[in-house]
Amino acid sequence: MVIGAGLAGLSAAMHLAGAGRRVTVLEAASTPGGSAARVSLPASIGTYHLDTGPTVLTMPDLLADCFASLDESLPDWVTLRKLDPAYQAQFADGTTLAVTSDTEAMTDRIRAFCGSTTSGTCTDADGYRRYVEFVTRLYRLQMRDFIDRNYDSPLDLVGYSLAKLVAMGGFSRLAPTVARYFHDERLQRIFSFQAMYAGVSPARALAIYAVISYMDLVEGVFYPVGGMNAVPTAMEAAARKAGVEFVYDTPVSTTTWSGDRVVGLHSLDGRTWVPDAVVMTLDRPAALNVLDPKQRGWLTVRGARTRYSPSCVVLAAGVKASWLGKAHHTMHFGRAWSEVFEDLDAGRLMREPSFLVSLPSVSDPGLAPAGSSAAYVLFPAPNLDHANPLDWARLRDPYRESMLKAVQEAGYCGFGEAIEAEIMITPADWADRGLGAGTPFAAAHTFGQTGPLRSPNTLGDNVVFAGASTTPGVGVPMVLISGRLAAERLTGPDRAYRSLARR
Repeated sequence: MVIGAGLAGLSAAMHLAGAGRRVTVLEAASTPGGSAARVSLPASIGTYHLDTGPTVLTMPDLLADCFASLDESLPDWVTLRKLDPAYQAQFADGTTLAVTSDTEAMTDRIRAFCGSTTSGTCTDADGYRRYVEFVTRLYRLQMRDFIDRNYDSPLDLVGYSLAKLVAMGGFSRLAPTVARYFHDERLQRIFSFQAMYAGVSPARALAIYAVISYMDLVEGVFYPVGGMNAVPTAMEAAARKAGVEFVYDTPVSTTTWSGDRVVGLHSLDGRTWVPDAVVMTLDRPAALNVLDPKQRGWLTVRGARTRYSPSCVVLAAGVKASWLGKAHHTMHFGRAWSEVFEDLDAGRLMREPSFLVSLPSVSDPGLAPAGSSAAYVLFPAPNLDHANPLDWARLRDPYRESMLKAVQEAGYCGFGEAIEAEIMITPADWADRGLGAGTPFAAAHTFGQTGPLRSPNTLGDNVVFAGASTTPGVGVPMVLISGRLAAERLTGPDRAYRSLARR
């Protein structure tokens, strides 16, 4: 039994079915997707199709692995387009840089970009080449030995690979590591802002999280035609073809235990299932509520109190306008930088915001009526795990106005006035969806919540976890891996996959 038809649950279900198991997936919503959900909203003419969760897809080989486990081919189910630029970086001083995974082209762009000010020099172009070499070596070392594996103990880390990672400076801090390669402060932002995905500031993040730069900047950013929700929709269809049963509109409320085993799953409408094993993909606090750990004295949770990542406010909007020359993804950097993270850590709104604007209809016009745009705006925000959390019932409308003002000042003229359909998601809304501390980014990747020190993916004799709360962590590639690791806890290692990974 898999609880949750998000990316992690679908990955687990596909790998379990591929290993010959009979699989049933229970999902509280009416459709697959979980956090990678989509809403369709009516327009004056036509319909807007809007993603409300992740918008960046990297490492498509990990997605292809899910389909391969069922002897299916990813291109038969999902059409992916590589984005170039992967995203546009825009700064408060008006300068911009189109980021590409083409190393030669990116080197030339950095050389021209740094020449636009007296503070940068062309040595940053050489630094970029060295940085690509660094993150590539980091990725190859981390993926097999640290990210893509199950741990039973922190002692599993000890060995030659750990020594190599230490020697590379993997456990130093990300910001000074990036600064060794780039003098220009704008480039330092471009190559370190990914730490926000890991829930910590670049100044505090471990250098091992430069591996996210590898995923974005070396392997590239992809877009699934039809929107991000096309991915879980295709995964569900392939799993169903392989015999996986899906039961929707079925929130699991409680469990029955016999010793260290779950022997019953109970839904709110009174139905009961008797599982051989359970893959739990709810965010960990919600999962533990369902599992009712207080009734079992043997349960211990490794480590201290969870430290959560910052949250975000998402505005997904259908806009009766378009903007010539705008990229699919644009990262807008405000004047402040370190202050952004100080504000978020302190539970304050950003005084000088940095934010993401995605216009998927640039790549996929069918998401919006002709002449209109499907838009996605994400502003980082504090999570709710503070002594005095922000009151989003009061802040919702005024913060929406401040977001629209910032977006319009960033070059999207008339954005606010042209909105004709929208959905806005605040930290309070994330919390209502069962996400701990009101953040979709789960537990922060601090040292004490990384690798084998993160919440373990096993509980008792027959419960395993998948998703962002457990190993290996946050992000589409990581939750896909988490689903396979959960399946391997129940079936043993996927030797065909391991052979492919070694090659």
